[in-house]
Amino acid sequence: MILRYIYTGEFDLTKQSGENILDLLVASDELLFEELFRHVQDYLIEERLDWIHENSALVLNAVFRLDNCKKLQDCCLKFICKNTLLFLSSKSFPSLNKEILFDLLKIDDLQIEEIIIWDHLIKWGINQNPGLVSDKAKWNNENYEALKKTLNQFIPLIRLVGISRVDIFDKVLPYKTIIPKHIYEDIEEFHYKSVIPKIIILPPRTGSLIKSNIIEPILAKIIINWIDKKDTMYTRTINDPLYKLELIYLNIRDGFSNKSFRNKCNGRMANLVLIKVKQSNKIFGGYSPIGFSSLGESEEGYFVENNGRFYNSSNNFIFSFEHNSDNKYMKISRVVNSNKAIFDNRHCGFDFGMGSLCMSGYTLYVNNYNENYENNLNIRAIYTIAEIETFNVEDYIKK
Repeated sequence: MILRYIYTGEFDLTKQSGENILDLLVASDELLFEELFRHVQDYLIEERLDWIHENSALVLNAVFRLDNCKKLQDCCLKFICKNTLLFLSSKSFPSLNKEILFDLLKIDDLQIEEIIIWDHLIKWGINQNPGLVSDKAKWNNENYEALKKTLNQFIPLIRLVGISRVDIFDKVLPYKTIIPKHIYEDIEEFHYKSVIPKIIILPPRTGSLIKSNIIEPILAKIIINWIDKKDTMYTRTINDPLYKLELIYLNIRDGFSNKSFRNKCNGRMANLVLIKVKQSNKIFGGYSPIGFSSLGESEEGYFVENNGRFYNSSNNFIFSFEHNSDNKYMKISRVVNSNKAIFDNRHCGFDFGMGSLCMSGYTLYVNNYNENYENNLNIRAIYTIAEIETFNVEDYIKK
């Protein structure tokens, strides 16, 4: 293929296998054929995307050291973040280069449970040591020491605080000897005494924060920062509060009406609602640490008006994103009249500030006529709702 290109300036990739095209890409980089390199990289991404997805580990092993191949590297990483389990389960994962694995484990957006990452890391480590048999009952101290040496640099990258207590006991404890003592002691304190780790341990991954069809996990991290009144793109650490977002209402599952929403989302609990509308790609949402409905008559901080009850909260906010992965043009409006943060009435599923952000049946009202919230959203519109998700926002430590 290269000789044909040198002599004729032409080549045909349509009948070549993905492996051959990948080899051509690497060779063109080594021979400094920049035009050929760019064409082959673009062809792989535009015409052989499915093959790239099916062979992400193979592709990364081939191109991760090529400085000019960032476009293909990013293509692989984007797929891996969204399809982490598929990647970890692939036949080529056990042979993944350790430098690539190290960089992957540092990624915050992997959308998979941390215990699954742990399981596959152990399998990868065993594969790097041919002397280790699959039956762990037959291992001796030397076997454990070999695995410990192989995985030593990777263990600190596992978000052990994001693994449940049950999985820690069932799947992590059996490998206690390969975990650095100071890390193991801190995790034990965290899971059994709810003590925040003293050493620097990474917080749970963004990808594990939320399971949503409406937004990408990166936006969940932004919303959590807003809940804590941090800057939008603040980088969270283990010292920040840890949250778990549990889906409690989904309109396509639980029924689409004010009544069904109020039945699922009632009582005093911190709730986050996300709304996808039909007329645009915009995503709307709101957070209320006191909930939306059935908040109680005996509680302080409420008063009756217009056949409903206003409830007090100083930490409510509403927001919008331009699309499901927008991390540049999002807007947030915090409550300014805390006495009217939530309006609870049977004609609405939820109502922030009496019209600032309100669900009534299939309709979403966004207007803020009453100016009970900031006007940062700067929208006065009526939308048809396509999908709604509501999450209970729980403190991970308390849970």
